[in-house]
Amino acid sequence: MNIHAQADSLPGTGQQQAAPDLTLKPTRETYDRLQQAYEHFNKALFDGTLPNALITLQRRKGTFGYFAGRKFSNDAGQPADEIALNPQGFADRDLPDILATLVHEMVHLWQHHHGTPGRGRYHNREWAEKMKAIGLHPTDNGAEDGNETGERVGHMIVPGGAFEAAAKKLAAKDFTLSWKEVRLPPQQPGEGAAQPADKSGKRVRYCCPDCDLKAWAKHDAKLVCGDHMVAMTPGA
Repeated sequence: MNIHAQADSLPGTGQQQAAPDLTLKPTRETYDRLQQAYEHFNKALFDGTLPNALITLQRRKGTFGYFAGRKFSNDAGQPADEIALNPQGFADRDLPDILATLVHEMVHLWQHHHGTPGRGRYHNREWAEKMKAIGLHPTDNGAEDGNETGERVGHMIVPGGAFEAAAKKLAAKDFTLSWKEVRLPPQQPGEGAAQPADKSGKRVRYCCPDCDLKAWAKHDAKLVCGDHMVAMTPGA
């Protein structure tokens, strides 16, 4: 009787390929946790008045997250808002900072349903006052004296504020976001990276491995993406 092995040979190597660990479920482990956080902050900071949103992971350049109203609908025609979080910032930021971005976007969702949003991406006074009410201080420069309204406004966590207290309660439940994006070092020559064949001084295109930034330079140029501080690699 033939018995199928759990590991298959890698083509052309004769080596055994390890069986996948099917106990790992990155999608469930990530999105179930994000839903848990959303429900926790909805109850703690918004009295449970916010509808559930569809939380997505999006790599939008230059932002930790964004909100889009009525971005999705199901087969029955029921709408859902979108809250997007940028996973590129997960590994380099503390958990409270990531959760503060989620709540920042929840304030946009609150305003979409219960207030009057500013035009386009403008953060207006109503939004700023709600942020302060839940323990996030709006600022466009990362300091207390920054502008609280405008096109690009971030936030600071208020020590002892409502958000900080709610985040601590969530952390006490052993809450974590266990999956983080791996920041791989740039490939070196001989490691499979596309290398320019022409060394005559002709310009080649360089690309940032973390975003869509592209630049043209001579074949031996050393370029760095200013947004992500990683070396740009030559490619086709």
